[in-house]
Order: sequence, then C-alpha cells, then structure tokens
Amino acid sequence: MARKLYLALLLLSLIWGGSFFFIKILLQDFGPWTVAFLRSGLGLVTLVVIMLALKKPFQLRSIPWLPMALMALVNTAIPWAIIGFSETRLTSSMASVLNATTPLWTMIVGVLFFRSAVVKRQWFGMGIAFIGIIVLLGVNPSSIVSVDLLGFACMLSATLCYAVGSHWSKRLGSGLSMYQITFGTLISAMIGSGIMAFSTEGVSLTPLASLPTLGALIGLGVFGSGIAYILFYFLVQKGSPQLATTVTYLVPATAIIWGFTLLNEPVSWRLLAGLVFILGGVYLANKTSVRPAGNATNLGAEIR
Repeated sequence: MARKLYLALLLLSLIWGGSFFFIKILLQDFGPWTVAFLRSGLGLVTLVVIMLALKKPFQLRSIPWLPMALMALVNTAIPWAIIGFSETRLTSSMASVLNATTPLWTMIVGVLFFRSAVVKRQWFGMGIAFIGIIVLLGVNPSSIVSVDLLGFACMLSATLCYAVGSHWSKRLGSGLSMYQITFGTLISAMIGSGIMAFSTEGVSLTPLASLPTLGALIGLGVFGSGIAYILFYFLVQKGSPQLATTVTYLVPATAIIWGFTLLNEPVSWRLLAGLVFILGGVYLANKTSVRPAGNATNLGAEIR
C-alpha cells in the first residue's frame, strides 16, 4: 500500500505542478471566483464521466450534503478563489512557496483540534522539506521583505483553509468512497463559487474562444480538479491528511520539471539540491504514517 500512496502523491504533484501557471493565464480574462467556478465545473464533468465509465455508484442519498457543502467551501472554493486573488499580487514562485506551508498547518491544526499525535521525526521531516523549498526557489530575505503583504496574508489563509479542510474531509469521508467525496466536493464548490462569481464578477465565456485560455482551463479543470481530487482524497482516506497535503512540498519541484521538459528551461543546482531535501523530508515525515487503512496510525487514523 505504501508504494501506491507514494505513486499517487507523485502523480498528484505532477498534475498540480502546472496549476499556478494555468491560474495565471486564466486570471488575465477571469476573476478569482470565476476561475474557481470554471475549474470546479469542468472538474465535476470529468469526474462524472470517470464514474460512469468505471461504473462507480453515486449513492447521492448517502452523502451528508450540509457538512459536505461546508467542507467543500473551506477546502476548495474559498482557497481556490483566495489563491487566484493572491496571484494577482504575487509571483507564481512566491505563491507556491507559501502554498508549501500547508503540511505544517495541517500538523498544527491536527494537534490542536483533531487530537492527532505527531512525533518528532515528522516535525523534523517537514522542516527538512521546507528547507528544500527555500533552496529550490532561491528565497532570500530581500525577496520576502519585498513581497506584497495582502497577497502574502491571503496565501497563508488559503493554506490554513486547506489544513482544516483536509482533516475535516478525513472525518467526513467515513463510509464514503473517494469518488463520492470528490463528487460532493466539486458540485458544492461549483455552486458556492458560482454564486459569488455571478454576483460579484459577472461570468463571460467569450475568452474561452482563445486556445491558450481554453487549454489552461482544461489543464486546471480536467486534470487539476477532476482527476487530481480523486487522487487527493485517496491519499486522505488510505493515508492521512498530513500525507495528502505534503503534495504542496513537491509541487514547486514538479513545476520546474515541467518547465525543463516543455519550455527547455535550464536545470540549476538548486533544483537538484532542493529535490533531495524535499523528497527526503517527505519520506521521513510520513514513514511512520503510511500504513494500510485498517491499521491505526499516529497521524490521524483516530479521526476516521
């Protein structure tokens, strides 16, 4: 099971590696709430097609819709919109660095509110991985001091939403398949963000006539929302919220890998050194928590 979890984690990081780039493109034509609405809507369509093709039951009556809707707002719609707004004030690199604080927030929230037990090795592993993020992106005091404070605060609030939402989804997901949780999340997020988009921004689909814009939406909606959220909730259910959110440590690295593969961007020593720190830290932090779902773990199995 451990290999499946790590494979899912790597695949998810590869998919989400391009998300900040896609968001940047879409923000040229749409507001943050509209981006969240479009990506969740297209993600929902993708999920329905996958469920029908695999003959996965929807069993809509078994889904606790009110808690599901609240979880979707906290874990999906609100942070997606906040990240979109933040990227109008921050560079994608800085946004990805701040997004990488999600696992730390997840551990802190788990200890404070969900009675998760966290050992020193896991704190140490998270610290090593975060050092890898700093090395990878060349963050220095001057770049931090010059950052937009509102964008900075918004990105941190988005990561806090992810931390709370991942623990909440672990508790809410008891008795539901990862497909049902993803379905409930995306349809609730689409409705919530749609209400905000139509009431505050106005939604026009005219920009989708542009191939780059349409391609960015497909990348963000089909892969970054539909397929990615199935993988995310698989990690939450079979692993732990902490394991699932460590994907944010890998995303900046995979984003640079995509840049090298698709855009012929050079690979620096920071990429190689950062990857060593990140992969080593993630492995160390989750070594004791990646076990079969039926066994108790010291990273949140008690909240099933």
